Amino acid sequence: MPATPAELERIARRCVPGRGTVRLQRIGTGLGSRTYRAERDGRAYSLRLAPASLRGEGFDPHWEHAVRAVAGDAGLAPEVVHSDPVAGILVSRWVDGRVWDALAVDDPERLVAIAALMRAIHALAPPQPARRIGISDWIAHYERALGGSAALLGEVDADGAALRSAAAIRLHVLAQTGEGAATLCHSDLHALNLVETPAGLVALDWEYAHVGDPFWDVVGWACANDWTEATRAVLLERYLGRVPTVRERTRFATVGWLYDYVGVLWSELFLRRAATADAPTVVRARAQAMIARLQASPTSALVADRSPVEAK
Repeated sequence: MPATPAELERIARRCVPGRGTVRLQRIGTGLGSRTYRAERDGRAYSLRLAPASLRGEGFDPHWEHAVRAVAGDAGLAPEVVHSDPVAGILVSRWVDGRVWDALAVDDPERLVAIAALMRAIHALAPPQPARRIGISDWIAHYERALGGSAALLGEVDADGAALRSAAAIRLHVLAQTGEGAATLCHSDLHALNLVETPAGLVALDWEYAHVGDPFWDVVGWACANDWTEATRAVLLERYLGRVPTVRERTRFATVGWLYDYVGVLWSELFLRRAATADAPTVVRARAQAMIARLQASPTSALVADRSPVEAK
């Protein structure tokens, strides 16, 4: 990650297409990257920089850049114009279109559209060797990144030990119901990572992309939008194109709980490292919403019956 504005400017001049002055505006900050809108010679691009220091935590720029190429060729991601995974630099064309607001997200027609986008992503052939990550792997990854102290979720003010115990129960349930056939997953689908264009939906920010259970994307969208159980059920049916089985409904609910748990772990890690003034407030509020949802889902029924769920 550039240490100074001058270094950032040098990278932009070298990597952003064109010959004129590059105008930069930072638009996003994640655990392992910063993203800028770059304008040059009347054209706009997205410039994302990921530091080598975080690659040991599971981020793989070579895999991500390969996925972006596959998704870009399918029209599901912005076209990449410069890729340097060794340096952690990715430049893609800026996608003009509509970013969904809360009303658009809840529109039934757009629910059909997001389900179709997920199916299209999951149908892509992932680059090889595939980056396979199971749900238990995500949990272990963030617990390691937290220094093995996931039980101490002080930044998000949660009883980490209780949540970790509840997560273990649900991982057991998931092992019984079975994960879905592994597919390419975007793994970070939310309204700010989508652009609606005349040609269809385009997904942004693929750094968490991996091969795993496709329900991870489906429940991720529902969790990000704080949807009710009824709306989630409609999304699942639209995604499957049929009425889900009992086993699928159980797996869907279980993956949804675990998705929120991983989100809480991510939030704790982000808040421990937060460097911007406004991010902690937003991330902490979001974490509290996820924690409330986790705590509202009792584990008593799961503890009482750990027998395999019938596929009815």
